Parts: sequence; structure tokens; C-alpha cells
Amino acid sequence: MRYRVALIGAGGIARHHLDAIRQLGPERLTAVAVAEPDESRGRAVAKEYALRWYDDYRKLIIQEQPDIAIIALPHHLHEDCAVFCAANGSHLLLEKPMALTSASCDVILNAVKEAGVTLMVGHTQHYLPANRQAKALIESGRLGKLVAIHDTRHKSYFEEDRPRWFLEKEKAGGGILMNLGAHSVDKIQWLTGSRITKVKAVLSYEAPIGNVEGSGVVLAATEDGLGAVIVQSGYPGVAKDETELIFTGGMARLISHQGLWISRDGHYELTEDFKPEDAKEPFAAQLDDLLVAIEHRAEPECSGEYAKSVISVLEAVYQSQEEGAEQVV
Repeated sequence: MRYRVALIGAGGIARHHLDAIRQLGPERLTAVAVAEPDESRGRAVAKEYALRWYDDYRKLIIQEQPDIAIIALPHHLHEDCAVFCAANGSHLLLEKPMALTSASCDVILNAVKEAGVTLMVGHTQHYLPANRQAKALIESGRLGKLVAIHDTRHKSYFEEDRPRWFLEKEKAGGGILMNLGAHSVDKIQWLTGSRITKVKAVLSYEAPIGNVEGSGVVLAATEDGLGAVIVQSGYPGVAKDETELIFTGGMARLISHQGLWISRDGHYELTEDFKPEDAKEPFAAQLDDLLVAIEHRAEPECSGEYAKSVISVLEAVYQSQEEGAEQVV
């Protein structure tokens, strides 16, 4: 079966989704339209990918009746858009984070259930080849038992070209922890196959603009008793995205977009073992999984329920900062 796809939101990530649709081929997916209130941006994407442009996603959904809607809107718009698309019969690929709150996630989940459509949330960490190598390494037991994770992410977050809604708590839900922290929480849970159940967080609010946090340190524990530390900074400095995996028989350094290094003797070596079963581009692999879920009437790995668990952890992070105490998720 061939599915007609509509893209809602023509921001920075839009082309990743549209390129993935092209990669999977017209015999499986065809992009038909894009909704974007910014006319110049919407028309530019529509022209580049030969799509119809709408200034309102409601008009698009009603007129086009797409099989799948990819929602890539500011975080505070996720709930209303997802509910509307589901009610009109579209399966959903919803960008992360799923919503601002776990209560909002529940509204989306109920709408999807009532409509009988499939929902996938875009946690693309699952599809990066190096991450898949790391998960295979953990499951193999080659380095013994995994006992700790140290995840570090630094990125200059308050640049002029960042859309301003990212820096407004009411629209984004939070700052670097809500946006990039969602990747860290997801990565820890997915790699270990264990949900985070406790967090203690210390955040800072020293950014020159906006009302969101600019850095955070989170001590987390999973339901299996594994300890993990997340350290993130959005202030100026050297960019870094690295996950250290500590085992009883060695260590591994995971740089998600570069590779996986293993050490047993004090020296790291790039591993070529545990190659994932495919090396498909992450956004294309994600769409592939969505199609399998739709056709088999099954929950995808990045289901709404799973994505809600990430939001619940982030809610606990912000609550821990407010109360100065550990929170149970």
C-alpha cells in the first residue's frame, strides 16, 4: 500500500522528514502537502519538494485527508494538532518531546485510541548506528554488567538563529533539558531497557534571554538500580555529545553521530563489532518502523506510552529543581 503524507511545520527538521520520504520511494510513501503559517518558508519547502502549501494545518487535513501526518510544530502546539489529525483519521509521526506535560500526553493518547490510528513519537536516538552498536554491546555482556552511565551534552543554545519560542517556557516547556535532555533520557532508557524512576536535579537560569534553564545536572536511577548522570550546558563553550558507559569489565565511549569506542586496558579503540542489521538513514528507518506498525496494527517501539515516560522524567527534573529534593517518577 502507498501512503499519502502531509508535513505540518516547515522548520529546520522538515527537510529531514521529506528526504526520508523520498528515500523510501513513491511506491511506499508520497508527500502531498505542507502546512506552515510563515508563507515564505512554507512556499519555499513546497516548491522544493513539489508539494501543495497551506497556511493552516486544519485546512490541509480536511482537504487532503492524508494517511499520515508528520507533526513538526513548536512543543505547545503538539496536543491540539495531534488530536485534530487523529480525529480526522491520520496516523501520526509526532516530533519529540511528545507534549509539554504528561497530562497533555494522556489527551493525545486518548484521542489516538478513540480514532483507532497509530502514533509514533520521533525519538531518533534509536536509529543512529553507533547507538545501536552500544545497545548490542550492553546486551551481549561482552564487557560485563553495565553499572553506570555518564551522558554529557553541550551546545550553544541561545544563538540568534534559534526560534524564540524555544526560549519561552510556556511554549517550549523548558530549555536545554526539555529539548536536548529528552534525547538523554530516551537514550538512557532505550539503551538499558529500563525506565528512570528517580531523579535529583540542579538547574541554572543564567541565560541572557528567555526564561528557560541554560544548564542542568541530573542524577537518575532506573528501575533496575542503574545510576546515570546527565550533564548539559547551553552556555558558550565547546560542543559535546558523549555518553560514557561503565561496565564491570571495561568502558565504552559513545559519540552517537560518530561511533563507539571500547576500552579494557586504559586505551579506547573504535569498535567495528556489533554492527546494526541496517544502516538506513535514521529518519527513513523511523518511517519504516511506523509503516510496519500501521500495517500490523501494532505499537511502534517509540510509542506514545513510551514517549510519555520521557516527559514524566522531565517533569520530575523540573520539580526536583523547584523543591530541592529527589523526585520519584
